[in-house]
Amino acid sequence: MAYFLKRNEQNLWHGRFTDFPEDLFFYSFSTRLGGKSKPPFDSLNLALHVGDSPEDVLANRKKFIGSFGYKIEDMVTPNQVHGDKIFRVEEKHRGRGSKNYSDAIPETDALITNVADIPLMLCFADCVPIIFADAENVAVGIAHGGWKGTMKKIATKTFLAMKENFGTRSENCFAGIGPSIGPCCYEIGEEVRDACKKNFPDNFGEILLERDGKIFLDLWAANVIQLEEVGIPAKNIEVAEECTCCQKSWYFSYRAAKGQTGRIAAVIGIKG
Repeated sequence: MAYFLKRNEQNLWHGRFTDFPEDLFFYSFSTRLGGKSKPPFDSLNLALHVGDSPEDVLANRKKFIGSFGYKIEDMVTPNQVHGDKIFRVEEKHRGRGSKNYSDAIPETDALITNVADIPLMLCFADCVPIIFADAENVAVGIAHGGWKGTMKKIATKTFLAMKENFGTRSENCFAGIGPSIGPCCYEIGEEVRDACKKNFPDNFGEILLERDGKIFLDLWAANVIQLEEVGIPAKNIEVAEECTCCQKSWYFSYRAAKGQTGRIAAVIGIKG
């Protein structure tokens, strides 16, 4: 299992996993390269809510979504609020949030669907993208796992929502954790440390790391723990292990840029 970047003919880089199922699904993690946005959002910023030119963002979205063979009007995206709300996307929701932030699915941090040809897109700048694919029932999910979402077990809840809505079974579910801030860079304070101990009472020793008197959080491990706790086999879980803060020339990093930056995206959908 490995993560790699593949460059396409449109000069876009797609983050991929070697073993994630592709016969029924399309997916990718974007980089910050190949778009139109100006600094500090240069250049493939895919978020409408960060102060970038809407015209540039829409051009970037059109290019990125078009690289899967879809129109921008096909995609669905939410207003992310670091919560744990999961929304089931149906045909009637096609296009929500694609061109206008105010039209996005409100206050939602995970999307699930079994409708083909609808790219589900979430935006990130250090938080953890988590994608799900159920080949047995042909359904997908995508979640936003920042530290707050991770403490609220957004990965667990997204899988359980797929189980309830689509009959997804853990043994047949694949999950991928995309580029995000790594334990190398994610120094935290007492609030986050205490939340980890409260919400991961049996595992906080695996996700809280001490170096030189400082505490660092391993969000990758925290989300893998959740996925394994709901029964997804380790062989079905892929982790990019790509730190957005270390690799700030490739990805947007909120921490590295001190808050003023663009957003990469994770996209997943069902092939029609």
